[in-house]
Amino acid sequence: MRVLHVVTAFPRSADDVIAPWLVELLKRLRAAGYDIAVFTSAYRGMGDHVFAGIPVYRFRYFLRRWENLTHEETAPDRMRRSLLYRLLPFAFVVAGMVAIRRHCRRHRYDVIHVHWPFPLALLGWAAQRARPARVVTTFYGAELRWVKGSSLPFARRFLAWAARRSDRVVAISSYTAAEVRELADIPIEVIPYTTSLPAPGAAPVARDGTGPVLFVGRLVERKGVANLVEALARLGPGGPRLEVIGDGPERPALEALARQLGLGDRATFRGKVPARELQECYARAAVCVLPSVTDARGDTEGLGVVLLEAMNWGTPVIASRIGGIPDIVEDGVSGLLVPPGDPEALAAALRRILGDRALARRLGEAGRERLRERFSWEAITRRWEAVYAAALASPR
Repeated sequence: MRVLHVVTAFPRSADDVIAPWLVELLKRLRAAGYDIAVFTSAYRGMGDHVFAGIPVYRFRYFLRRWENLTHEETAPDRMRRSLLYRLLPFAFVVAGMVAIRRHCRRHRYDVIHVHWPFPLALLGWAAQRARPARVVTTFYGAELRWVKGSSLPFARRFLAWAARRSDRVVAISSYTAAEVRELADIPIEVIPYTTSLPAPGAAPVARDGTGPVLFVGRLVERKGVANLVEALARLGPGGPRLEVIGDGPERPALEALARQLGLGDRATFRGKVPARELQECYARAAVCVLPSVTDARGDTEGLGVVLLEAMNWGTPVIASRIGGIPDIVEDGVSGLLVPPGDPEALAAALRRILGDRALARRLGEAGRERLRERFSWEAITRRWEAVYAAALASPR
């Protein structure tokens, strides 16, 4: 089966960190016998190339100097920089539609897989106009929240059209699937993305409850780290240590808040750490916390991959009941869920896990099992194979 993946951006070189989970999925589909190709935008004049054995076809859409609407940051963020970048999406879409129509006249595909349908659904439509193929569309959630906050009157209708015309629609979480159903009442398959995880050993690391409370992620508003700092302060002067891995614009304010609340040396902000050191952090942590909230732009946690990384080590997790997180954490079974933006509830959950070693061990073991059954690459690849087969089998 030949599948063309239509994406906004794709790695330019081996050390490029764009969408590593998508790259891994495509590698695994190739290993399973699928003929995979990628259609994406150029970056400063960059042409077609091969990445990890995958043909990557890039379309030009502007002069080389300004051909960076994507790849360096998200297109909506880039569009805030100047009037030129606010106008550039029109050139991007028109050039992309012309290029993919030309490409699909020369190459036959069984399935066109559109990622981030706003606006790439138009490229999927143009590909179908060039040569008949089935269309699979993946919604990640960010495009839905961006459309909800947009002043463009047609945006919601456009996404509804994109969903209805697809042969199969996939969302990365139940939360995202529910958002899509608000636009179009159609069947939606939920397939999360995951991450490549190192082998931690045959059994979870033994814990005595004295390890730190761990947060891993970018220090931005939607991660809700301020609530975690406040929760630690509520545990009193003899409470656990807090270890924060990651960087971002909110770091100075969070460090100031920790000092203001009297955490002192109990709160350590380490910034980014090497991959091997990060795994050691997961292994020694007493609990890993993801206290996500909805930020001022309406954005929230699409899934919460750091929870999977913690579960890989048998580390118990606490997270907010928001976005795609409940797909990973079953409350009281594979972790604990708390209301978003509630430091007191977060402090109570920390007391439960830190004060009950048997509970911590049970949650950690159950989290590891849930990871293996539902979020392993083998399980996710099988589900994508089923989606493609169903798309081909559906009546035209």
